[in-house]
Amino acid sequence: MNDDGAGDRLAATSGERVRAWVREDFGVDLISMDVTGHGADDAAELWRGVCMDGARYAVKLSGGGTPAGIVVSALLAEKGVAGVAGPVPTRSGRLWSEHEGGRLSVVPWVSDDRALGGEMSAQHWASYGALLADVHAIGVTDALAKLLPREDHTHELLASTVRALDRRLHRSVDTPPGAGPPNYLARAVVEEWCAAAGVVSTLLEQADGLGRELRTRLAPNVVCHGDPHLGNVLLGGDDRVWLIDWDDAVLAPRERDLMFVTGGVLAFAPVSTQERSWFFDGYGAADLDPARLAYYLCTRALDDIADFATHVADVRRSEPERADALSIVRGLLSPTGLVSLALLSLRDLGLVPDESPTSALLPRGERS
Repeated sequence: MNDDGAGDRLAATSGERVRAWVREDFGVDLISMDVTGHGADDAAELWRGVCMDGARYAVKLSGGGTPAGIVVSALLAEKGVAGVAGPVPTRSGRLWSEHEGGRLSVVPWVSDDRALGGEMSAQHWASYGALLADVHAIGVTDALAKLLPREDHTHELLASTVRALDRRLHRSVDTPPGAGPPNYLARAVVEEWCAAAGVVSTLLEQADGLGRELRTRLAPNVVCHGDPHLGNVLLGGDDRVWLIDWDDAVLAPRERDLMFVTGGVLAFAPVSTQERSWFFDGYGAADLDPARLAYYLCTRALDDIADFATHVADVRRSEPERADALSIVRGLLSPTGLVSLALLSLRDLGLVPDESPTSALLPRGERS
């Protein structure tokens, strides 16, 4: 979930001030800085900075979370993991600096070609697999063990957030005429949520049960990126790829990352059977736990739909931003969306009957 308060504070930080901090702290003199439209983190601002010699950098000011992602990417780059750009150190040798409650980091800008906007070749997919395999093979140092969150297959905060949002949106249905949601976007998300209420309840109930089961049979933890969908993959030369945005790095079973490849999490960019095959050509053989994959699919689906539904209902946000969030909610509930993928994983485990009401969301070709 995003830290809206931190996002409001960062929105008031001018690029010129940040450019001065970059020059003073990192010794990098940028002649221009442009805000990018990438990323869904309300607690961070990202710029693309350019030096006189043409060198480009990603400049990020984050007001939330921890510096774990910066530390992990620095370690991976130091170990020579291809496809990870390490942060530029400050003049004093630190990995980031701090200003007005924000954490400032500078990383080389490695590519303009995003995997979502371009064509992933077979070799790109194999490189993507090899990159995640290298990440998962890195030893867990004492520093990482102390800094990174550790998967424990619990999700109390998420469950509380989903249930509170459910109560809030259902109350909107019961309000007197004229006293309901203030505009068409808020009304639309209430309608979408209420229509999917049974599905959301099923995902939450099954995630609770899977979490209890998985806590009794823990798997080895590895360093995971935590959010390696194609939106965080850049295409480089020679069919290489870059994995960016390490803010969600975590010590967890490798299914935490591989869930993003076994089905994908973006409704508009599903991962095909052929693409999965190319990925595992690079990653190597993997005996994955279907229950663990289902748990991660369920919790991610719940997190995403609650997060974006909250954005739509928040009238303080701009109308275009809320409209985009509503489109994402509808994508999550589409036949290729993450909610449907989570339901399929539960059905494959025998946890959702084939003829249950939730099966209405599933693609026709996937129903019995």
